Amino acid sequence: MRIARFAENGRTFFALLEGDDRIRELPDGPFASTASPGSSRPLGDLRPLAPCLPTKILGVGRNYRAHAAEMKHPLPPEPLLFLKPPSAVLSPGEAIRLPRASKRVDYEGEIGVVIGREAHFVPEERALQHVLGFTCVNDVTARDLQETDVQFTRAKGFDTFCPFGPCIVTGLDPEELTVETFVNGIRRQASSASEMIFGIPHLVSYISRVMTLLPGDLIATGTPEGVGALRSGDEVTVSIPGVGRLTNRVTDGG
Repeated sequence: MRIARFAENGRTFFALLEGDDRIRELPDGPFASTASPGSSRPLGDLRPLAPCLPTKILGVGRNYRAHAAEMKHPLPPEPLLFLKPPSAVLSPGEAIRLPRASKRVDYEGEIGVVIGREAHFVPEERALQHVLGFTCVNDVTARDLQETDVQFTRAKGFDTFCPFGPCIVTGLDPEELTVETFVNGIRRQASSASEMIFGIPHLVSYISRVMTLLPGDLIATGTPEGVGALRSGDEVTVSIPGVGRLTNRVTDGG
């Protein structure tokens, strides 16, 4: 299933995507145990939104060896976790705003994991039972602030610094997922989940032993090598075959 969220006439709702131009509304949302879709209707000019509203966003640092090397950092012995605030969420097509406080803001294309069932002390072998599906994430980062601050909160937490979507796709094998990032049509990043230091089942299990994961929570699983700076006027796209393409433009912020 491909699950998306839309705005229409002052309301927001979840829907199943049917091809490129039709939807079936999910009145109870995708996290209900008995979600029953409505009748099929044209997609029309509905405004796409981020496909869910996480209570928390977990980032994973240095989860690809080549990225750790390009940043001149050692490999972490355990997953390196940080939080992005829900206020950083940005919908597909909306603008990433470059803050005045930073001189360098980078894109970081990532595979996103959306939790479907509450997860608390989940063993790795059952971790995927708690996953709803996968999505595209851009873990936008103020790189200069990341290097000067003791922790990542400011560098990762500006408004608009977590674009994700355009949908959540269920039933995929996480080991077969690949991710690419394009800036102004030029490919800058390309890698696969098989290259991660800590795989997706391990990450879900590990995080669930630190904090309870709730339906709709988002895990950004780390970025491969090839990160780089964004400038006002750029267009950045994160692509995961089988999931979709997340595109956002870049503007000066405040």
